[in-house]
Amino acid sequence: MSKIRITKQFTFETGHALYGYDGKCKNVHGHSYKLSVTVIGKPITDPEAVKLGMVIDFGDLKTIVKEEVINPFDHATVFNKNTPHKELAQELIDRGHKVILADYQPTSENMVIDFAAKIRARIPAGLKLHSLRLRETETAYAEWFAEDN
Repeated sequence: MSKIRITKQFTFETGHALYGYDGKCKNVHGHSYKLSVTVIGKPITDPEAVKLGMVIDFGDLKTIVKEEVINPFDHATVFNKNTPHKELAQELIDRGHKVILADYQPTSENMVIDFAAKIRARIPAGLKLHSLRLRETETAYAEWFAEDN
């Protein structure tokens, strides 16, 4: 049986600021992110299986990605936990805003690495997370491929 890649796309809104950056992105700003998640595996061949013919149910993949990425990051502001923005972060938290203090600089590159680790840990046995594409703008994105890691 052939291996098949299936992809599901997600969108979410997130703000961030790049600590120590020498351009405009040092300021708090946001993006409408688009995340494409690709899983590879063999379709289920058991004729008794309710998911016969599927690599993974798109609904199951959606649950994983929503729990690990979308729910925490959507409409949140992400700061590097070592940033001087900590006071601003605390002020936002005190006012009821969703803030993530990440262990990394919240660039698309680092976010996609973080997301890959979180999603990869939840992919069912027999399947493999193949790749992620995190689109920050219409013309800019970061990609993560399992074969590179």
